[in-house]
Amino acid sequence: MTLTEYTLYAMLWLSFGFAHSLLASNSSKRLLQPLFGPAYRLAYNLFSALHIGLIMIGGQLWLANNAVTFNLDGWLDILIMVSRWLGIGIILAALTQYDLGIFGGLAQLRRGSDVTDANEPLHLSGMHRYVRHPIYLGAYCYLWGGAADEFGLQTALWGSVYLLIGTWFEERKLIAQYGQSYVEYRARVPSVIPFRGRAI
Repeated sequence: MTLTEYTLYAMLWLSFGFAHSLLASNSSKRLLQPLFGPAYRLAYNLFSALHIGLIMIGGQLWLANNAVTFNLDGWLDILIMVSRWLGIGIILAALTQYDLGIFGGLAQLRRGSDVTDANEPLHLSGMHRYVRHPIYLGAYCYLWGGAADEFGLQTALWGSVYLLIGTWFEERKLIAQYGQSYVEYRARVPSVIPFRGRAI
C-alpha cells in the first residue's frame, strides 16, 4: 500500500469515529430525536453499520490491491485465526447479556416510545464480572485476528485507536448513567483485558 492509501484509509476511520461519537452524544440525540422519533436508535445503528461496512469492504476493494501479505510462520497463522474466531465468539456471548431489542432499536419502534439504554441495569454478571467492555474485547481479538497483511494490520491499528477513544467516551456516559455504582465497579474490574478482580 502507498502512503496515499494509508492516509486515505486512516481518514476514513477518522470519519467513522467522529460520526459515531457525535451521533451517540446526548446533544445530537436531542437535536435529531424529533426528526426520527422512536426510530432514532435503529437509524443510528443502521447508519453506523453502513458506514463501517463501506470503510472495511470499500477499503478492501479499492485500497488493499497493493497490500503485502505477511509471511507468517505456521503457529502465527494459527494464532491469528484463533484470535479472529475467539473475537466472534466473545462478541456473540457478550451480546446475549443485553436486551437486544433496546440495543438494536426495535423495542423503541414496537413500543412507539424512546426506550433507551438507560433502562438497562448495570451488568455485573457473566462476562461483565471480569471485564467492563466484553464487546470491545471481542472486537480487539477480531481486528487483530485479521492482521495477516498490510490492509488487515491497518484495519486492526485504526480500529483499535477508535476503540480506545470510544472506551473513553463510553466510560464518561456510564458514570453519568450509573453514578457511584459504576465508579465502584470500575475500581474492581478492568476495562478490556481480564487480568484482575471480578465484580461479584
